[in-house]
Amino acid sequence: MGNFLARRTPVLLTLAFWGILCQIGQCQTEANPQQTKKEAPPANESKGMPPRASPTDYQAQGHAGPVTIAVDFAGHSVTTMDAVYSSEDYVVFEVAFFGPPEARLKLSIDDFSLKVKDRKVPFASQPFGYLARSLKDPEWQPPEDKEEKKSKTGINTGGGGGDNGPVVPPKMPLELRRKMEQRVLKSVLPEGDRVLPVAGLIFFNYRGKTQNLKEMELQYSGPAGTVSIPMQP
Repeated sequence: MGNFLARRTPVLLTLAFWGILCQIGQCQTEANPQQTKKEAPPANESKGMPPRASPTDYQAQGHAGPVTIAVDFAGHSVTTMDAVYSSEDYVVFEVAFFGPPEARLKLSIDDFSLKVKDRKVPFASQPFGYLARSLKDPEWQPPEDKEEKKSKTGINTGGGGGDNGPVVPPKMPLELRRKMEQRVLKSVLPEGDRVLPVAGLIFFNYRGKTQNLKEMELQYSGPAGTVSIPMQP
């Protein structure tokens, strides 16, 4: 009997040791269940705009299969739920998708293009990242420069003829710019598989006057079908 226990003791100790390790690992997994799962990709920050009551609440409408696409043209204005911004380099459309009850549709900004008279190649829809660089807040006023304030009061600051170098425009504080960009980003048309109705903003690179966008058509070619929607500048 003693020899039997002596032979089995190393085996029993090994089994007991592995049992303790398994219990520890199980406790850690229960305490942090995400540890064994792959990290989920970041969620799309864009929530889009609240769809209006019906497609007729928008400037224009078009049909792609069972889906109705409604559109508003905003020019160089970038309208969000919290504020209205602007971009000299881009024109903005608010688009909304309506369909049968519980209908779903895979959305992508790449499904849109903008056809304009006298231009052979349509404008392609651009991602938010490009627009962000040109965003401006019309209500933001830069702080008045001290030297400029003195000159307005007629006080001579002395010195020579002053600096004739190029004037550097003041920059919006980083915190305010981030807030502005986040507001616009949340209003962008959400992409991926979505339950209808859904609405949001899309952008096209155009720096000119909106009055020059004659015979303009917003074109959609995607999973729902194909449609061209005439728009007025």
